[in-house]
Formats: sequence, structure tokens, C-alpha cells
Amino acid sequence: MKLEKRKIVIIGCGHVGVSTAFCLINQGLCDEIALIDLNEEKVLGEVLDLSQSIEYMNRNTHVKVGRYEDCEDAQIVIITASVPTPQSGNDRLKMLEPSLNVMKSIITQIKEHHFDGHLIVVSNPVDLMSYYAYKLSGLPANQVIGTGTTLDTARLKYFIAQKIQVDPRSVHAMVIGEHGDSEMIPWSTVRIGGKDIYSVVQDNQSRLGQEPYQQMKEDTIQAGWEIFNRKGNTCYGIASSTVGIIRTILHNENQILPVSTLLRGEYGQDDLFISVPAIIDRSGVREIVELRMTPQEQEEFNQSCQTLKNHFMILRKHLGPLNN
Repeated sequence: MKLEKRKIVIIGCGHVGVSTAFCLINQGLCDEIALIDLNEEKVLGEVLDLSQSIEYMNRNTHVKVGRYEDCEDAQIVIITASVPTPQSGNDRLKMLEPSLNVMKSIITQIKEHHFDGHLIVVSNPVDLMSYYAYKLSGLPANQVIGTGTTLDTARLKYFIAQKIQVDPRSVHAMVIGEHGDSEMIPWSTVRIGGKDIYSVVQDNQSRLGQEPYQQMKEDTIQAGWEIFNRKGNTCYGIASSTVGIIRTILHNENQILPVSTLLRGEYGQDDLFISVPAIIDRSGVREIVELRMTPQEQEEFNQSCQTLKNHFMILRKHLGPLNN
């Protein structure tokens, strides 16, 4: 009997790509990882470094210098490659125009080798890049997943947990919308140990203040830039988020995660990749969960969608005939 090999390809071997590989190895989620990058000497160095760490891991994962032909029998391809993050400002959308050419080159080569697995897009601006990858790849929408606000959600839960001194895993909250400045928090859905956030704030004003919501939102939005401005990159959080999505797919866990996925009428939006809660299983996005938000929250979400739509002219220009 031939056992199926779990193979993952990572395209882009910067801090995020390599941290993702290390996270995959540490959790023992796959049999083989192929790393692809334009800088082949760096790839070889990373392969050797990662391979020599396996002695003390849970599983003997094979790590190798990859080629695009590795996509042919891979279950998952992760795209982390993008143009360098701007050194000034904090708007991921500024990266769109130059990043599209990078994505087009990658998707073209993936298609040449008949990849039909799950495509995980990490490259920023992730919502627009995920939509672009979906259109170019020809893959079913459920198999193209952007990491979206998975990391933003982890950050929000961290900030809430820090304030009330509980484990972040006891906080049930999500950030949805654009992975960027227009993202929003449906506070009406936030629970801590089953208790709604408004009651928690009311009962803990000495620790939280009367209206901590805006500050926690700002802290969440700025968290990545606070890290970037100090160390020049962010890698561990997004690597962990990416692998969380992959684990849910490979283990068929049916977890609900806020990923960037295609809306087709949900939340009153259509033909748009943006982060919403979704049930993830071995098929990818099995189902979108529609939160019952307040009218004000729905309007915030609509505004976030519009922020992305404002850049569709650039996408359509690059898509050309595919857009018809």
C-alpha cells in the first residue's frame, strides 16, 4: 500500500518563509518541505540549517532546495514572496502595484506544473494579492486562502488577555475586514469565558477603564509596525498563523478562522477577498460564517471592503482579459 506523502512548497525564503518552515518542522506537520527563492545560495543555507535542527524535533521532515516542478505533487503551496516592506509609513496597500508582477511570475510557474492543491497567500497586501492569485491560478475559490486577519486576531486576543490577566485562548474574539488600517472588530461578538466584553469592561473598570475599545483596536492595528520598527521585520507571529491554517487543513479540524476568502453575497459583498470567519477543513474553506453584527459594525465592515475595492482598477489592469 502506497502512503500519501504530505509535501509543502514555500515560495519566498525571507524571514517569514523560513520561520514558517521551522514552525512546520517543529510541529511535525508534513513529510517534505521544498523551499524556492531567487537567491539559491540563501535557500541552500536555510535548507542545511533547518535540516540540521531536526535531531531535536518530533519528526524527521525532509527539507530540500525546491524547484517549481515540486508544486506538481504538493498538497500545499505557501507564497510569502513580495517586494520589500516600505521603510516609512504603515500602509500595506502601497505594496500592491510592485507586488503584482512578483505574484504573476510565481502563479504562472505554478500553473505550468499543474498544481491543484491548496494555495496559502501570505504576501501583502494579502487580501488583494489573494484575489489576484485566485483569478490567475484558476483554482477553486475554497482552495485559495489568504492569511488575512488570523495574526491580527491573535494580537487582539493577546492585548485583551494582558489587560484582564487570562490566557489568550480563553478570549473569543476576531478581527475581520482588510488586513490593514481599515480592519474592524465586531465587539458585540467578543466573549471572555462566555461573558460578553461589555459586561467584562463594566465589571473591571479599574483595570480596563470605561471605554478601552478604541485603544485596543489601535494597539492591534499598530502591533506589526511596532515590531517592524524595532527589528526590521515580523516573522514568528505570521509564521505561526500560517501554520495554524495549514494544520487545520491537514488534520481536517473544521476550525473557524478569520481568513481572507472569496465573498459571493455573504455580508452583502461580492467578488472580493477579505477576512471573515470561515470553517476550514481538508477541502480548504468549507463554509463562511456570517456574524450577526450591529448596524454600526456592518457599516465599518462595508467601509473596509470599500477600501479594498478602491484598488480594483489596478488589479483589473494587471488581470487584463482574465477579468472578463
